[in-house]
Amino acid sequence: MEQKLTLQQKLLQKLSPQQIQVIKLLEIPAIQLEQRIKKELEENPVLDLESDFPENDEETENNESDEKSDVDNDEFSFDDYLTDDDEIPTYKTQTSNYSKDEKYVDIPFSVGISFHESLYDQLNMVHLSEDDHQLAKYIIGNIDDDGYLRRDIISISDDLAFNLNLEVPEKKLEEILHVIQQFDPPGIGARDLRECLLLQLNRKKGDSNELARIILTDFFEEFTRKHYEKIQKKLELPDEALKKGIGEVLKLNPKPGSAYSNPLNKSNQHIIPDFLLENVDDELSLSLNQQNTPELKINDTYMDMLHDLAKHNAKKTKDQKDALLFVKQKVDAARWFIDAIRQRNHTLLVTMSEIINFQKEYFKEGDETKLRPMILKDIAERTGLDISTISRVSNSKYIQTHFGIFPLKYFFSEGLQKDDGEEVSTREIKMILQECVDNEDKRKPLTDEKLTQILKEKSYNIARRTVAKYREQLDIPVARLRKKL
Repeated sequence: MEQKLTLQQKLLQKLSPQQIQVIKLLEIPAIQLEQRIKKELEENPVLDLESDFPENDEETENNESDEKSDVDNDEFSFDDYLTDDDEIPTYKTQTSNYSKDEKYVDIPFSVGISFHESLYDQLNMVHLSEDDHQLAKYIIGNIDDDGYLRRDIISISDDLAFNLNLEVPEKKLEEILHVIQQFDPPGIGARDLRECLLLQLNRKKGDSNELARIILTDFFEEFTRKHYEKIQKKLELPDEALKKGIGEVLKLNPKPGSAYSNPLNKSNQHIIPDFLLENVDDELSLSLNQQNTPELKINDTYMDMLHDLAKHNAKKTKDQKDALLFVKQKVDAARWFIDAIRQRNHTLLVTMSEIINFQKEYFKEGDETKLRPMILKDIAERTGLDISTISRVSNSKYIQTHFGIFPLKYFFSEGLQKDDGEEVSTREIKMILQECVDNEDKRKPLTDEKLTQILKEKSYNIARRTVAKYREQLDIPVARLRKKL
């Protein structure tokens, strides 16, 4: 086989580690940037703070830490990293501040009784045989957090036969399920919405509840589709009676298990704005929110160590070379990180400034109708940055204005041309749709066709399918589901 050497030229695009670091820092919001800086400070001893984090503002602690750092700097020497021995004793590289007998266990925080624990507690107060008690526990375990038993009795019976080798008749499981359905909150253990609502009505009394029970039993499909005129015609009811009966149904809880959802268990999003915009004497002033972002610097002690070692022209030992390489790598990493933070802040300010200039009329008054159509490409062209960079800047970032806190993505929207040639934002059309729906006659809600006609009368010439898309984006149901008595 003949061998040949060939020379081939290729053009490749590769990202340096510094570029990757800047990209990652651009993506994170202010609340995560603080944690990212703290992590870098822990990993890189060369990186230091110009000043402490804002939460460490007690003067006594600062003075003590400053004094301690001065002592450490005086006593610290590069020779501490060097040793004449080939092997470093293990006691110099290991620390143990705790006894072997000490045990540390994370104690979970309890915020109260859960939904299923409540059901098990109620089960313990019911007189059942040991076998029936175990079957009831198995059924409760199949009830979801909303309070529904999503699995049918046949499947549960099969599971008991295959997994626990128990032959349990379906009738027996139905009897035990009926016992569980008497527990609180009313409606738990239901297999569908109709059964859930009927279980709640069975615990109430009154004429209106009786009418509500008839509606759910005989006219459930008409009720869900809001065909109230069919129910009224078949039952020969006056308007007030029908309205009262349906009102009782609407008072019921379609998800009874949600009554046990503890608000302390829910994670609330804590928003810290990345930008601060002030309107002073009709002049907009933009700044970065750096309240929790300290200034960084390189530790002087490590820089002096690096310079001292570099001055020695004599042959260095292996330990000295390793120590020099370690310090140099950490110094370079610290410089890259500081430069990345500065580049991130510059990119954020440039991008947000152009967004404000593009939407200046809106930011001055906060009037949503003055939002101009704006896409990522518009800001990319004005800043000279790539569209992907603008996308990273606008993602998960917030700005605090004199009229509220908004995500940056809020200011981006597509444009639409009116009959007179004026280009408007789709957000303006959505506002008109929302206003039309809010002011409509709920007995005869506006269909998509009628909404399209209203928009055309206002010179917004758009198709019905586009109106339906905007309506869905506003979480507005179809006209039939918006109908009320």
